[in-house]
Amino acid sequence: MQKVKELMSQDVQVTSPDATIQDVAQKMLKGNFGMMPVEENDRMIGSISDRDIAIRAVATGKDLNTKVREVMTEGIVWAYEDDSVADVAKLMSEHQIRRMPIVNTSKRLVGIVALGDFAIETADIKVAGEALCEISQPS
Repeated sequence: MQKVKELMSQDVQVTSPDATIQDVAQKMLKGNFGMMPVEENDRMIGSISDRDIAIRAVATGKDLNTKVREVMTEGIVWAYEDDSVADVAKLMSEHQIRRMPIVNTSKRLVGIVALGDFAIETADIKVAGEALCEISQPS
């Protein structure tokens, strides 16, 4: 059984809820990723995605200095690095999310797994296909 730590990206950047959406968007552009966990007082309190910025900020006319906390998704779903790929894909499907933070047993952030990682890295392409189908379903 393949573990999610074998697929995840370990190059994880986090942001503060007081950062601006412009700062976050620039980091996403430079790092070629679309989601960042939001940390406050050494705890993950939510996430901000390129979609959050587009839908909750740009589409509503907010300016570039808008704080992350105003447009982020509060609360966060995460998985453990030793969880199986199938279990994490199922969790992502249940919560309709395409990117998930991965933590170690001390609940410290150690990586991010994206839906595309399953398709690229895992031999079990069926897992990725099923997860994509379920995530893509309207809620």
